Amino acid sequence: MSGTTERVGTPDPDPDPERAAAVKEFQRRDAWRRRIPLLPALLFIILVTQVPFLLNIWFSLFRWKIVPPTGPTFVGIQNYLKGYSNPFFLDAVMTSIVMTVSAVLLSLLIGTLLAILLDRKFLGQGIARTLLITPFLIMPVVAGLVWKDQMFNSTFGVLNSVIEAFGFEAIPFVERWPTWSIVTVLVWEWAPFMMLIILAGLQSQPTDILEAARVDRATGRGIFFQLTLPMLRPYLELGIVLGSIYLLQVFDQVEVMTGGGPNSTNVPYFVYQRSIGGGWDFGQASAYAIIVVIASIVIATFALRVLSSLFNRQEGV
Repeated sequence: MSGTTERVGTPDPDPDPERAAAVKEFQRRDAWRRRIPLLPALLFIILVTQVPFLLNIWFSLFRWKIVPPTGPTFVGIQNYLKGYSNPFFLDAVMTSIVMTVSAVLLSLLIGTLLAILLDRKFLGQGIARTLLITPFLIMPVVAGLVWKDQMFNSTFGVLNSVIEAFGFEAIPFVERWPTWSIVTVLVWEWAPFMMLIILAGLQSQPTDILEAARVDRATGRGIFFQLTLPMLRPYLELGIVLGSIYLLQVFDQVEVMTGGGPNSTNVPYFVYQRSIGGGWDFGQASAYAIIVVIASIVIATFALRVLSSLFNRQEGV
């Protein structure tokens, strides 16, 4: 054997530096040629999303009211600081938290139960799945009006017709419990969304592991809590995060059901009231909107992490 040692797997450097530079230049130009068709779409997205966002940040640094008309006055971060001392804004923040957390958790619970039922073979499974998905496909304004006028109405609503049939007095649901009336509509709409996510997780379970557990005489409860539930954890987290992002921005149901009445004004509707909804204070409304955007970005960051871990797990199976 010779005394020299060969390095395995280490490519020899290109003996011609000019050729290497030409190859790198060609690769760079080829990469740009492939990106050029995407530039119009990228410029359009920047134009309709990032430019208004930057203008919103700029407006939030000014005191600017349209009625009565006053010129913009630079105030720095005072509009942001006012949010922490404004009791109405703090009430709107608390309403948003209660509304979002309650709707997400209840939707996830009901969606999980529906997914478990649909994961079994039975006659009419496809029809049942289609009917259960339907509420998620209805426009939010239509859903709010249907529940307000046909379900919760104290005169001819379906729920009060049942209540009066048992000899009780009609209940003005929206007037007495505005927040929970809106939460009911949100759960009705978003439970099918959670059901689809959890159903995808249930149908992606490895059947050999479940069969092995049944052969070992494991109970259905034990299989669910020790095998199924841990496998569903990424899907549950994904449903919570995505639901929180969307439900944090609820506006339609608040507008058509309560009009922003007491105990029902969340942050998006509060921003609307302070701007084109009658307040006309665009500087302060812009600052409140930025606060909502920051909260949404934080939640979206967690959503991306959950999606990444979910895809990595699928690739590793």
